[in-house]
Amino acid sequence: MAQPVKIAVVGAGLVGLRHIDAISQLKAASLVAVVEPSGAQFGETPVYSDLNALFDAHDIDGVVLSTPTPLHLDGAQCCLQHGVPVLVEKPLAASVSEAAQIVRASDDAEVPVLVGHHRRHNPLIQKAASLIKSRAIGDVRAAQATCWFYKPDDYFDTAPWRKQHGAGPISVNLVHDVDLMRYLCGEVVLVQAQMAPSRRGFENEDLAAAVLRFESGAICTITVSDSIAAPWSWEMTSAEYPVYPFTDQSCYLIGGSEGSLSVPDMRLWRHDGENSWWNSISATTMPRAFSNPLVNQIAHFADVIRGTVKPLVSAREGLRTMQVIEAIQTAAVNQTTVHIDPHLAEFPTAAE
Repeated sequence: MAQPVKIAVVGAGLVGLRHIDAISQLKAASLVAVVEPSGAQFGETPVYSDLNALFDAHDIDGVVLSTPTPLHLDGAQCCLQHGVPVLVEKPLAASVSEAAQIVRASDDAEVPVLVGHHRRHNPLIQKAASLIKSRAIGDVRAAQATCWFYKPDDYFDTAPWRKQHGAGPISVNLVHDVDLMRYLCGEVVLVQAQMAPSRRGFENEDLAAAVLRFESGAICTITVSDSIAAPWSWEMTSAEYPVYPFTDQSCYLIGGSEGSLSVPDMRLWRHDGENSWWNSISATTMPRAFSNPLVNQIAHFADVIRGTVKPLVSAREGLRTMQVIEAIQTAAVNQTTVHIDPHLAEFPTAAE
């Protein structure tokens, strides 16, 4: 068996700790260092205050970058300058312009950058994608995605950057759902949106809704709020992370010309006989596997480092999702319709 790849985790907050736990569950990877300016200790694992100190002291195969979003660009560029593959937590960067810089740096260095849209590594989503691709529901015509939950005050008090402009639920949470809608339904070409300011008085929004038109002509309605007490979010419906209470609900509905699919309960709805609202309709719960997507993601990262597979969620994929997120924000602020070119080969920075 090949030696485990040597991975360092940068940023040991809520998500960073989950990455550390995921690495510990794999034989294909080993945690060799943590970068955490707070000085927290992780057993015998060396802890460094910044990336430069890490690279001065260690030979690293890969880095998981789970710092606050505004630090992603500098962190990713530092890793690429050292020729080290990096898994950047979502969103890829604080803006499309910064995300484009990461894509270009990755291309120039010929070093892979992955983006932490870990839900794509969940067998539930893999099954849903397979069903849609096999035309189990016919042509995708519409989708509904709901991302409603209530974050307690201490969530913001322990990390004040979450109160700042750009750290609202559109970029922090809805980015996951947008990425999955792209993965399941195709590229987004048009966006309209609304949002409301934080009721807690923070700089960011706490409620937003958008209409997305896909290249295929399908339409998605998608909403997010971190101030609604509700059971309809991926966190509460997927049983992906035990810290969240589980509900037997679904948060995504995908409607097709021959049937519809609810996710993550994976119920496939079809009419009996000819498609008609006069005919009975029933659901079949589709079989699917269960496994930890964060562990799957690290295993995939190890394979990418070894060069045996290509990234499932590359920097360019992360950038395309960022385009939609930024379009939602722009459409909501300016009350305009934003068009996106899904075939844009090069992603210019704001300076261009």
